Amino acid sequence: MASPLRREHRAAIARLRDGDWQAAHRIVQALEDPLACRIHALCHRIEGDMDNAHYWYRQAKLPFPAGLSVAEELAALEDGD
Repeated sequence: MASPLRREHRAAIARLRDGDWQAAHRIVQALEDPLACRIHALCHRIEGDMDNAHYWYRQAKLPFPAGLSVAEELAALEDGD
């Protein structure tokens, strides 16, 4: 089951949708829940820092989504998947 989206999650996802991964990163840096860790990982994927992205997927207890593009993963987050 997916984690519920909190206000902070929604704000970070909106920043990613707007193309501002740095703003999204600032939001999720202060959060420690699995969904925030997944969003944090996506920020690092967008940044191109794959080592850091892998770390944050591990913190979220998720495998690296090699089969999903950044856009597909963002859409999944928006859908609550």
